[in-house]
Amino acid sequence: MILESIIIIGFAILLDLVLGDPKNRYHSTAWIGNLIGIITTRMRNENQNLEKIGGIFIVLIPVSVSTIILLGLQYSINFINIEFLSILVSIIFGIILFKMTIAIKGMERHALSVLDAIQKNDLNKARTNLSMIVKRNTKNLDKNHILSGTLESLSENIVDGITGPMFYFAIFGLPGAFAYRIVNTVDSMVGYKTQMFKNLGWFGANCDNVLNYIPSRLTGLTIVLGSMLLGHDWKNCYEIFKRDGKKTDSPNAGYPMAAFAGALGTKFEKLEHYSLGSGDNEITSKKVKDAISLMKVTSLLFFGIVSIPIILFISLMELISIA
Repeated sequence: MILESIIIIGFAILLDLVLGDPKNRYHSTAWIGNLIGIITTRMRNENQNLEKIGGIFIVLIPVSVSTIILLGLQYSINFINIEFLSILVSIIFGIILFKMTIAIKGMERHALSVLDAIQKNDLNKARTNLSMIVKRNTKNLDKNHILSGTLESLSENIVDGITGPMFYFAIFGLPGAFAYRIVNTVDSMVGYKTQMFKNLGWFGANCDNVLNYIPSRLTGLTIVLGSMLLGHDWKNCYEIFKRDGKKTDSPNAGYPMAAFAGALGTKFEKLEHYSLGSGDNEITSKKVKDAISLMKVTSLLFFGIVSIPIILFISLMELISIA
């Protein structure tokens, strides 16, 4: 179990770095998003209390469905009589399925698509590309705020798309990783304090806040170590992480973002919302590429110094309880 879990995470990361994300029609996150959309439509209600209850089911139904499917799959694999073959099949399915919960290559591609448009002086295309990875209105952003938004998205989504799934896989296996991604997807789709979603999205948003509390802070600290290995100003990274991590509306998103700003010696600014870091406002193409490298190094470090120790600790506790 220990080696199997470590192999699954390690090879899933490798698979993602080499191949990236499959097309939407093959991607579990797209299927989950479609299911959430269908459930959300059904849960709309003029009665606010009933709509809030519906918000709970928007999370519980897809989490339950994914858990049943994954446990059923594992149960079926256990019926293979040859032990070696059973383990091999379990690992292969584990790698493929866990890879669906992480998106290192995908985030790199999105960031580079924005950068490519900027370098071609096509701000309209850059704004459009940025709008695919951020929630804010990108229509009137200038070049620097476009690049700032790109780096903010990279740093925030390290947790959502990489370290968060790793953290919950290490504790709960595939059902944990998928449950985390489902909650995260619900939050991104309906977790807004608007008239339309304030009742439907409240449960998903609060679940997302709870689930990200530990991973976001661990990720911020891992970014500090990553900045040290890459030769960035890790002391400033740590100071900004501590100082500015609480400045965002989200109780968690600010920590990896602040750590990134500190490591890159720049300032992330969302107009009328927050300003993280104390470096130069101007964000260059080099800083975008440095951010991508830092994202990859942070992902590998988190696997090595967070996920593996958690897997080892839980396995040790299981052995002690059996003894």
